Amino acid sequence: MAQIQKLQKQMEEAQTQLALETVTASAGGGAIKVTMTGDQKCKAVEISPDLLKDADAEMLQDLVLSAVNMALDQSRELAAERMGPLAGGLPF
Repeated sequence: MAQIQKLQKQMEEAQTQLALETVTASAGGGAIKVTMTGDQKCKAVEISPDLLKDADAEMLQDLVLSAVNMALDQSRELAAERMGPLAGGLPF
């Protein structure tokens, strides 16, 4: 039982740390940047003013969508990296 409580505490600490860590993905050669936390919360979306001069709405939407999806993937990878070793310690 003590081992389970210790593991639970380690998982809670890892989740807290994930909420503080961020990943950033970009699309359009860096024209769009999305920053996301390790617990999949979007913290920032940056759009280059130069892109707005020439972009049409559909292109801008596609670039934002692409950057958000890449940031989500990176965030999930970070979470798996941090939580994976802890999940391996769960008794079944």
